[in-house]
Amino acid sequence: MLLSLVLHMYSMRCVLPAAVLLGTAPTYVLAWGAWRLLSAFLPARCYQAVDDRLYCLYQSMVLFFFENYTGVQILLYGDLPKNKENIIYLANHQSTVDWIIADILAIRQNALGHVRYVLKDGLKWLPLYGCYFSQHGGIYVKRSAKFNEKDMRNKLQRYMNAGTPMYLVIFPEGTRYNPELTKVISASQTFAAQEGFAVLKHVLTPRIKATHVAFDSMKNYLDAVYDVTVAFEGTIDDKGQRKEAPSMAEFLCKECPKIHIHIDRIDKKDVPEEQAFMRRWLHERFEIKDKLLIEFYDSVDPERRNKFPGESVNSKLSLKKTLPSLLILSGLTAGMLMTEAGRKLYVRTWIYGTLIGCLWVSIKA
Repeated sequence: MLLSLVLHMYSMRCVLPAAVLLGTAPTYVLAWGAWRLLSAFLPARCYQAVDDRLYCLYQSMVLFFFENYTGVQILLYGDLPKNKENIIYLANHQSTVDWIIADILAIRQNALGHVRYVLKDGLKWLPLYGCYFSQHGGIYVKRSAKFNEKDMRNKLQRYMNAGTPMYLVIFPEGTRYNPELTKVISASQTFAAQEGFAVLKHVLTPRIKATHVAFDSMKNYLDAVYDVTVAFEGTIDDKGQRKEAPSMAEFLCKECPKIHIHIDRIDKKDVPEEQAFMRRWLHERFEIKDKLLIEFYDSVDPERRNKFPGESVNSKLSLKKTLPSLLILSGLTAGMLMTEAGRKLYVRTWIYGTLIGCLWVSIKA
């Protein structure tokens, strides 16, 4: 019975972070909504500057739980940019935690508020968050034939016209790599072979549309492209085979001791502009990712497994960057919930905020 209790407590370690992150969402949305109304007659640049600060506040709290609370060790390899830049961030996709990895790098450049995502269309229906991500600069896209290139270009142009700092996160694979979904991997490999590309083992064949539109639209606005390869330690089973990467819940239960992040900073002049050439270039970048991950998971030398080639830097995030956000947002939320009027406002924000948000994204996003 005691063992069962211990196991139950272990599995509940993600409840506190989830409760705080979701519980503070209405407070955050109310603060953002108030600023949205106040800034209605101000230049878009003014709205964006404060919105970026608000986004940084919330995401710093997210990182408190995903870094400080879990105690995960962050190991950085390759290029380690320290200054803010307008960039496109291209990464392999294997877990819901991948969204947090972009935050992990951005906060180390003091660019956390500038992170914006290219998201699959279905995520726009997330309660509260779906509408807000669109307002913050996120772009929802549909796959393959339904991809709306003109809409994406127009949104990016609006952000550039407003001088919006851009840390645009794209996962070119389009879906998460899961070693247990052999049919998805096989289909991806078959497609690569048919197109005359190298067959990849630990990543899926990348799609070019969103990456090309983003780069082509912002080529005179960008400083660089970050090619990011991520591996989660603890994702090799007893037989030496790669297993599924941890979900957000599993990660918050401290099931991942280390995250290995390899960064290649590519100057924009080294990225081909024509779509056909960029397609081959992008696949070649994913070949490099695949080689790094083969070394990580499959190296015959046990000493070379569970790490990328080259020197790594152990990067620890200070509580000074995350704890204040937690105290501010949780304190404001607790204060709201202490009064009857506050509790009513809190509940109404969840209900009406979700309904209005879904209506908004159905029209605008």
